[in-house]
This record gives sequence, structure tokens and C-alpha cells, in this order.
Amino acid sequence: ADFWEPVSARGGGIILNPDDFYILATREAVTVPPDYAAEMVAYDTLVGEFRVHYAGFFDPGFGWDPKNVAVGSRGVLEVRSHDVPFLLEHEQVIGRLRYERLTARPEKIYGSGIGSHYQGQGLKLAKQFKTPN
Repeated sequence: ADFWEPVSARGGGIILNPDDFYILATREAVTVPPDYAAEMVAYDTLVGEFRVHYAGFFDPGFGWDPKNVAVGSRGVLEVRSHDVPFLLEHEQVIGRLRYERLTARPEKIYGSGIGSHYQGQGLKLAKQFKTPN
């Protein structure tokens, strides 16, 4: 692939090589109510030398469906290890969402109402990149 190559978990985990970027999806669905915003932060900074995200902001209404509040959407994380390889195991907790209440509810909520097509999409590279075979 020109920029990205698929990586599969072997033996219950993947090894994050130093300075490589990985695009990973959250295991759990994320829901951000319309009157909140959220940021992905490290669950425990002592867990290892890696960064859990480079684009960790979740807009008001991300994964939120007024008809089915429990659905949610997968968050997409840009992950990078520093200095040494890092073993990321299946179901390992690496981050958490920190929610902040907004001073006012936005006029337009994240999702199809503003022309966003990312709700419920799952793991996908940005449109500027070719999909690997």
C-alpha cells in the first residue's frame, strides 16, 4: 500500500512498532450527547510509552441517535508507540472519554443533519487514501 498496510492481531494482540502510526477502532461504541463534547485521554500514563490518539476530540452528538440512544458509533483512534515496541492486547483499556458539558447546545448536531457520513461507519481511512486490497 502507498501509505497504510493492514495489520492483523496474532495471539490476541498486535505489536505497535516505534514511530509507526496505527488506525484503530474502539472496541465499544461511543455516544456523546448533544449538549456535551468529549476528548479521548490516556487511561493510565504508566501503561506504556505510546500515544492513544492524535485526533481525540468527539463532537457534540457523535454516535448519538435520538431514536436509539444506546446505539453509538465506534471511535477511530490514531495510535503511535514511542521508543520501544508496545504489545497492545485484545480488550486492553488504553483510553477513556472525558466529557465536558457545553455552555449551550449547538444549533447543528454531528451526524447526517450537517452532511456528515461518519456516524456508524466503523474503521475507515480518510477519503484521501486508497483502500488497501
